[in-house]
Amino acid sequence: MSNTPEPTPPASNPGTTRIVAGESNKPRRRRTLEIGIAVGLVLLIGAGAAVASVVAKNNETQAAAATTPAAELRLGYFGNVTHAPALVGVSKGIIAGKLGSTKLTTQIFNAGPAAIEALNAGAIDAAYLGPNPAINSFVQSKGASISIIAGAASGGAQLVVKPGINSAADLKGKTLASPQLGGTQDVALRAWLGKQGLKANPNGGGDVAINPSDNAQTLKLFQDGKLDGAWLPEPWASRLVLQAGGKVLVDEKDLWDKGQFPTTILIVSKKFAADHPQTVTALLQGHEASVNWLNTASAADKATAINAALKATAGSTLPADVIDRSLKNITFTVDPLAGTYKKLLQDGVDAGITKPADINGIFDLRALNGVTGQKTSAAGLGQD
Repeated sequence: MSNTPEPTPPASNPGTTRIVAGESNKPRRRRTLEIGIAVGLVLLIGAGAAVASVVAKNNETQAAAATTPAAELRLGYFGNVTHAPALVGVSKGIIAGKLGSTKLTTQIFNAGPAAIEALNAGAIDAAYLGPNPAINSFVQSKGASISIIAGAASGGAQLVVKPGINSAADLKGKTLASPQLGGTQDVALRAWLGKQGLKANPNGGGDVAINPSDNAQTLKLFQDGKLDGAWLPEPWASRLVLQAGGKVLVDEKDLWDKGQFPTTILIVSKKFAADHPQTVTALLQGHEASVNWLNTASAADKATAINAALKATAGSTLPADVIDRSLKNITFTVDPLAGTYKKLLQDGVDAGITKPADINGIFDLRALNGVTGQKTSAAGLGQD
């Protein structure tokens, strides 16, 4: 619908009043009343036109805001190799370059639930995170909070345990870790344990205790013998194997068709997307360019770029063997693999993290498809 105001209708002509000497008072009063009514109508029409003008100007202002790039984009992501599109996109200036005059500010998180909390509180506008916190936010807000606008990484999550643990049955009575309660790896761990006949309650009880911990703390606890294992994204799974003597009990890719499952996706606040669609498109242009760089750069160049970003965000770099092992487990892609989301939702339900719900509308891939020129499917769960 156009925001151009309707033309103000012309004031109706009150006619000419002729006054003749000796005319009775009654007709004069009637004509005076007619004049008063006519003048009143003119004033009302004028007032209505003024109101219409104000409304039109407000609508024009809102329309202009919707077509104006945001002054600032606040972006959240993790210091994980599974977030390499964000790491290199930010550190190499790829995303900022596409944003143009929009200022890019960033915030680092350890896990998805914390990033979702920040986004829902208005502290950030967009975030790279795992799919389960995004699903949970969408369900809890009845679809009002976020849209998934792209994928970022598939694969790169494993359950690493002590060498003496050889099966699911060996985990009974043991203590495991995940990055954060309700996070993607936390849900995957709880759902997998449930399928093995082992209970792991969100309150900490059950056959297996799960202790959600910061990834760096998990590594230290595992090295100190205070944890029996952890379900972690890269590079932390590789660090437990290469730096702490752990072994892989479950590689999550083995649980999915063709080994494909979303580890990292890109989401945006629905309000921000509605207010600044141009900025969302620019972010996706930077995101696609970052993914393309990762998929064409040499292994050495990728390792150098990722380590430079980790140095800037976390203050330390990774050994070459850790980065090499991590990258071999990850596929970088802008496809969020929408066909997996009904299972991801069910895993969250089975884990006691979320409730059965309709997640139709969680995807808005129109801008992504406009940027890539290809059709990435929302699998019937949104717009593409």
